[in-house]
Amino acid sequence: MSSFTPEQDALFADYTRTTNSWGRITLFVGFLIATSVPFIVLATTDVQVTFAQIFTAFLAVAAVYGAFYIIEPVTYFPILGPAGMYQAFLIGNIANKLIPSAIVAQSTIGAKPGTRKAAYAATAAIAGAAAVHVISLVILVGILGTWIVSIMPASITDVARLYILPSILGGVVVQLMATLKQPRATVIAIAVSLAVVFLLVPNTPKLVSSFAIALCVLFTVLLSWWLRGKEIVEDEDSAHALIN
Repeated sequence: MSSFTPEQDALFADYTRTTNSWGRITLFVGFLIATSVPFIVLATTDVQVTFAQIFTAFLAVAAVYGAFYIIEPVTYFPILGPAGMYQAFLIGNIANKLIPSAIVAQSTIGAKPGTRKAAYAATAAIAGAAAVHVISLVILVGILGTWIVSIMPASITDVARLYILPSILGGVVVQLMATLKQPRATVIAIAVSLAVVFLLVPNTPKLVSSFAIALCVLFTVLLSWWLRGKEIVEDEDSAHALIN
């Protein structure tokens, strides 16, 4: 049974409808803007591109990133919630900016991923992260970018390029482990990732290697479900009994 009052459920339903309506509109507008650029270039320049070249380029990109079309929505939704998903896929930089922001916000207020409270926290965190990102880009890139690059030693640039992204993602992983408190699933995810990266990828064709992340997610989900603890099974049985 729901732990919310009928009024709260009604407000959440209205919030969800509004989110879905405006989310679809804004994402479609973003899609039109993003995809219009190549056509504008074709119409205003002398660049000669054939349909066969466009189709070949599309297949090349889809072969590498096609798995993300399924993986990212499935894996991000429990953390971000409906509104956060619309925000994230319109803003971008999801894994290295928005997911860390959402996780930190949820952990700070003690919200469990997948709940309404966590979804609200993710929405607010993403809005804050986007605002900070835009302001910092205007100041550090738009205004001071050229000057900063001119005084930055090459050694520091190389270190930043190599280690900033891994350090951010590593911090996110640790934060997520501490928040979810699921040691069994954590061990399974690490073991599956190591097996895929060091065993599967080096010994399989490139096409299979392109779906390495998808395979990690799939195997982790299946093994976590198959090896789930007794208390989880009892919770599932209780939920089924309550529904019936």
